[in-house]
Amino acid sequence: MTNTSKILRDNHGRNHSYLRISLIERCNLRCTYCMPEAGVQLSPKSHLMTYEEIFSIAKTFVDHGVTKIRLTGGEPLIRKDIPIIIEKLATLPVELSITSNAVIIERFIDVLKDNGVKNINISLDSLQKDKFASITRRNQFDKVYENIMLLIKEGFKVKINAVLMKDFNEDEIVDFIKFTKENNVAVRFIEFMPFDGNKWDLSKMVSYKDVMERVNEAFPKSQIERLQDAPNDTSKNYKITGYAGSFAIISSVTNPFCDSCNRLRLTANGQLKNCLFSSGESDILGTFRAGKSIEPVIKKAVQAKHFMRGGMDTLEKLQEPKRHTNNRSMITIGG
Repeated sequence: MTNTSKILRDNHGRNHSYLRISLIERCNLRCTYCMPEAGVQLSPKSHLMTYEEIFSIAKTFVDHGVTKIRLTGGEPLIRKDIPIIIEKLATLPVELSITSNAVIIERFIDVLKDNGVKNINISLDSLQKDKFASITRRNQFDKVYENIMLLIKEGFKVKINAVLMKDFNEDEIVDFIKFTKENNVAVRFIEFMPFDGNKWDLSKMVSYKDVMERVNEAFPKSQIERLQDAPNDTSKNYKITGYAGSFAIISSVTNPFCDSCNRLRLTANGQLKNCLFSSGESDILGTFRAGKSIEPVIKKAVQAKHFMRGGMDTLEKLQEPKRHTNNRSMITIGG
């Protein structure tokens, strides 16, 4: 029997029904905002959750109110047992989705379809081949673009996540929106966020306000439609009248959505993070392997959740470097 109030409600009255599970710390791309240039110290394989552990731990969360699970990484599709993980989790009463860079996703179309995975988020920060190579340190643009078009053709609900950075890709905002004219995708512009090793500073960030200024310059005001945001949505959603798709802004830095946050994150090595920005972690896997109940650990972690950005409730606090060096790099948290 679901008992959301007992386990998954924090001290600010927020119920947590969305669990993001990172499956792997490795990736076949090397995006600069996600992975430090020198790489990361990977967890030993024995420290990572097995597919049986992923299923058992996920089931506990589902038994206590989780209704949505998203699989992330690293790149989750490079994990060898990913078909088994998807098949196991698909037996739970949840909406199952995945985030990928789409480099090899064509190999898994049938697995995704057979297990009811309809929502796919694709990371793509540029529509230009040279910029793509610069940000990812790999020459895979053609493959990614081809696979995005394949996913659209196959009827998946596709969201494209683009992290915006000044003097790099903010000049592509309008191009991304125009991509939605013929293609039924949701492009989501994400404010550049600080993590260990990604050389973040506020001056590199393209804000919600910056995005909308470019939108208003490029399109008549009468054609810019404000859409109804879904409950607990992280984004502010729009579309251009007559376009097949839509666009949105995720403003975690300048206009955070913390008041309605319903998300928890489980890292590939089994640590529970109650907030993307928080350096604090709770050892779920160690507790599970010791044969102990993980429910008290989950409850304590949820109740310890700060109201905003792991306690960084002002831009001044967000800009203090020491607050980010204690957090993980994005690739080891889970995208």
